[in-house]
Amino acid sequence: MSPALATTLSAVLLVAVLAGAVIRPFGLPEATVAVPAAALLMATGAVPLDHARAEAELLGPVVGFLAAVLVLAKLCDDEGLFQACGAWLARTSKGRPQRLLAANFLLASVVTAVLSLDATVVLLTPVVFATVARLGARPKPHVYACAHLSNTASLLLPVSNLTNLLAFTASGLSFTRFALLMGPAWVVAVGAEYLVFRRFFAADLKTDPLRADTTGAGAEPVDVPVFALVTVACTLAGFVVTSALGVEPAWAALAGALVLAVRALAHGRTTPLAVVRAASVPFLAFVLALGIVVRAVVDNGLSDALGHLVPDSAGLPALLGIAVLAAVLANLINNLPAVLVLLPLAAAGGPGPLLAVLLGVNIGPNLTYAGSLATLLWRRIVHQHDHEVELGEFTRLGLLTVPATLVPAVAALWVSLTVFGT
Repeated sequence: MSPALATTLSAVLLVAVLAGAVIRPFGLPEATVAVPAAALLMATGAVPLDHARAEAELLGPVVGFLAAVLVLAKLCDDEGLFQACGAWLARTSKGRPQRLLAANFLLASVVTAVLSLDATVVLLTPVVFATVARLGARPKPHVYACAHLSNTASLLLPVSNLTNLLAFTASGLSFTRFALLMGPAWVVAVGAEYLVFRRFFAADLKTDPLRADTTGAGAEPVDVPVFALVTVACTLAGFVVTSALGVEPAWAALAGALVLAVRALAHGRTTPLAVVRAASVPFLAFVLALGIVVRAVVDNGLSDALGHLVPDSAGLPALLGIAVLAAVLANLINNLPAVLVLLPLAAAGGPGPLLAVLLGVNIGPNLTYAGSLATLLWRRIVHQHDHEVELGEFTRLGLLTVPATLVPAVAALWVSLTVFGT
């Protein structure tokens, strides 16, 4: 195949794959378009088989980790963890919409960081809907918070986001070192997001006092799932240990998922088929196929086109430029393809530029629906609850939050790199 034809075919198929993921015609899974597209690129030679194999080997541990975390989060839900989270939100609000938003920010940030952004979108968002309905709060600020924090709050740990895990693998950092460097940026980003939300949704938050918490006195208490919490804590500790030993974190995630799965099966709270479904195999196939499609685009000219735009230093202007480029690219082609494109280009500058890429691809998607798969999934869940999401409002909020969050987060990262080094 001629280079020009290979470039055209790769670009067209990438657009088709992303469009299929956004539209999901007839409710078909994302892999419906992605897998045939990857197969066609390999069959035509637009991506050499050895390159496709290398990409699959790179993504294999990441996909395995993602499957284990999805199962872990679903089993935590079966244990009642997210029901307990809803009860905590209601109690903590004390009848005030502003307190409810603050509690929601804290809860969504922790859930995203520890159980990944998928848990916030798929499991926490419905709980937030139920909680605000029970309390009589206006849902918009609290539901939008789930979408934004599924992206922004995923900066903290390598396991918080699929993009993080890819960068973590390429960076050579330990689990604790990654968290140390990204911690200040995470705090600053979430704080800036909260301040913008308070101002943007001021009218929604200045309503009458909320209804009494129906989970309080006189209502059936919600038990805290101690076993699930301990399992999650042990899994996090396992991530630290496996990182120190040079072992893939997927094994720690698998161990946590197996512990909860055995318990749930023994108590009849789930079935083997439900556990397999929780792993979302079609989505895993989509991730692998998307990686191959992106590799074809990179091999056929995109890498050369972007190469001169990526600085190779870790100074503040360079980090800001990388983060902005990553944010723009995430909104153009989605954050997962963006990180796959930019990581090889940023790796020459060391961990600093790689982490700056993460700031861009994790914060930037709050600007558009198509910026991240998490936002697309959140939008579907919102529609399932008969709640309208206005494109104009979503974009206006993003135009405020993304710059206000990204710039101080980059500055915080630069300070971390300066103080702690890499």
